[in-house]
Amino acid sequence: MPEDLSGANPRGLHFIAELANAVQDGTRVGPADLQELVERHGGPPFALTDSDARQLCEATARLIGILATQDEDRAAEAINTLLDHYPARPRLVRMPGRPWSLHTRARPDAAPADWLLSTAALALGLWLGERGRCAWGQCAAPGCGRYFIDTGRRSPQRYCTPRCATRVRVAAHRAHQPPR
Repeated sequence: MPEDLSGANPRGLHFIAELANAVQDGTRVGPADLQELVERHGGPPFALTDSDARQLCEATARLIGILATQDEDRAAEAINTLLDHYPARPRLVRMPGRPWSLHTRARPDAAPADWLLSTAALALGLWLGERGRCAWGQCAAPGCGRYFIDTGRRSPQRYCTPRCATRVRVAAHRAHQPPR
């Protein structure tokens, strides 16, 4: 079954950011939550156990390390290390009504965490190669810290949503107003 989680396609990268945000907030993410997240983003229909969920969370912590860096060389080294340990099996796939695109397939015997690291490493590597920079990050808004994928073409994105950017701009504007 093809998964739309790789290629220089931000859809699969948004899965990685959403997974990182779910895992990093410190609340326990259980098998059902992870299964729903994977399937909602087009991943394979795993039957996740508590052990699988724990391993997926540990694997996601490795991805968070990549999403947290803005150093292209360090990101490339971390991605290459993942690709060495968890080689991707890319294939060109045409989904109904869509053009050909690059996807990965999980080996039938692959553990969910292995699938995640393989797929995410390929997707992040392709995105880094296409953009020429770490086109991802962690929101700069005080108190937020959510991860995002930078899909813009101009200056690098600093905030996870327009709402966070507006909140920071409004706070800065108010801070520069004379007292009444």
